Amino acid sequence: MSNSWSEDAGTIQVLLARLNGERLPRALDLKSKVDRGERLDESDVQFLQTVLEDASGAQHLAAKHPDFQSLVGRLISLYGEITARALENEQRGLKPWQ
Repeated sequence: MSNSWSEDAGTIQVLLARLNGERLPRALDLKSKVDRGERLDESDVQFLQTVLEDASGAQHLAAKHPDFQSLVGRLISLYGEITARALENEQRGLKPWQ
């Protein structure tokens, strides 16, 4: 096991657990929400801001550990799709379907 892997293993484990338990399910819920034409609320926007800020750290780890580059790229793409669709919904002025 390389020294770099040893140094980052704990961080990667925590990030993957957070992704599987919290981040990915919430992101997929937001994707469904915007795909239905709904607008994001303040907590949704805060979530996206947080994950996008964290993405820079994930990109740094992925650069050191190429096995994770595809995963990080797909997540960033998902967040980009959500924000693009959310912007379209805002520009249309659609109301949330509640």
